[in-house]
Amino acid sequence: MTGPTIAVAIAVTLKAPNLVLFASLIPGYYANQLGGPVGVFFSIIVAVEIGKIISGETPIDIVLTPMVVIIVGMIVGYYIGRPVGVIMTSLGKLIMKATELKPIFMGIVVSVIVGMALTLPISSAALCMMLSLSGLAAGAAIAGCCAQMVGFAVISYKENKMRGLLGQGLGTSMLQISNIIRNWRIWIPPTLAAAITGPIATTIFKMGNSPMGAGMGTSGLVGIIETLRTMQITTVSVIGVLLCYIILPAVLSYVFYKILYNKNLIKDGDMKLQD
Repeated sequence: MTGPTIAVAIAVTLKAPNLVLFASLIPGYYANQLGGPVGVFFSIIVAVEIGKIISGETPIDIVLTPMVVIIVGMIVGYYIGRPVGVIMTSLGKLIMKATELKPIFMGIVVSVIVGMALTLPISSAALCMMLSLSGLAAGAAIAGCCAQMVGFAVISYKENKMRGLLGQGLGTSMLQISNIIRNWRIWIPPTLAAAITGPIATTIFKMGNSPMGAGMGTSGLVGIIETLRTMQITTVSVIGVLLCYIILPAVLSYVFYKILYNKNLIKDGDMKLQD
């Protein structure tokens, strides 16, 4: 149901007429099979916008509009979804290759890649489960995810207040993707934080996790709960969770943010979330 759900959410956001909205379910499902959420994102935007143009313009609207939305969405899904699928597979191979590195280098690479995947409109959780990521690699992955979520929640607090703190810290840093497109520099602080917390998690605390929790970060606290379940609740695991997944991401991201802010590379309003 992931593809159809994303399709409906996009169609509603774009204020699509009912016929367009209902028809988007089919290409949403199809595009998700080929390219995951990213494939759905592109195919549904194009299909819905074209559907809105022709909706209500012909006497056979009830037939023509859904047909056009479905056909356009599936065509875009095919040509966008397949390359996205290849990219995801290549990304998975890169992560698996990184797991063969020494813990400190593996921690940096896996933390940064999976963390960035979480912020992008692709599923870091699905990626980790697809790769059956576990052990230290999973610990590095969740460190990167937490760095993105906690980092963005903290550095954008001035603009988004408590709503943004909870939405990003317990929801997803993907909320910042449109702002990243406008000013990619806002992505630097949490990504650098991930490059630091990843190796700390793998070398000092030897943090572990399961494929289910590795790509979740602090979303609903699932990743943290899964860490404690996998490692069991000990002094080391609790301190590791607090430092690697919450405190350090917050502090490091804010330090890097202030450096860029003082250099005028990040400005007020750059991370403001849409209402």
